[in-house]
Amino acid sequence: MTKMKLRKGDMVILNAGTEVGKKGKILELSVKSNTVLIEGINIRTMHVKAKKQGQESGIIKRAKPIHASKVNYYCEKCDKGVRLGINVDVDGKKTRFCKKCKEIK
Repeated sequence: MTKMKLRKGDMVILNAGTEVGKKGKILELSVKSNTVLIEGINIRTMHVKAKKQGQESGIIKRAKPIHASKVNYYCEKCDKGVRLGINVDVDGKKTRFCKKCKEIK
């Protein structure tokens, strides 16, 4: 299990895979499996059979999680994917910052 500097709601950009360069917001992240679920990215079609009466069945499109190493935080000021650093204030509060432009996130 590793720590992640990314958070739910962060804008990220893909740096590997079939959809390189696409941007999206993080919907959920799993620290245990080190994966992130991004809206509109890595959409897969699944053939689902209805388990209960009234449940949706057929061919359904769902977003699948991507490994966290394949995404970078998207900085609007730099207009590209960047790494994040962490500053610890005197009172112990942690803040994230862009390592390129030093802007606090």
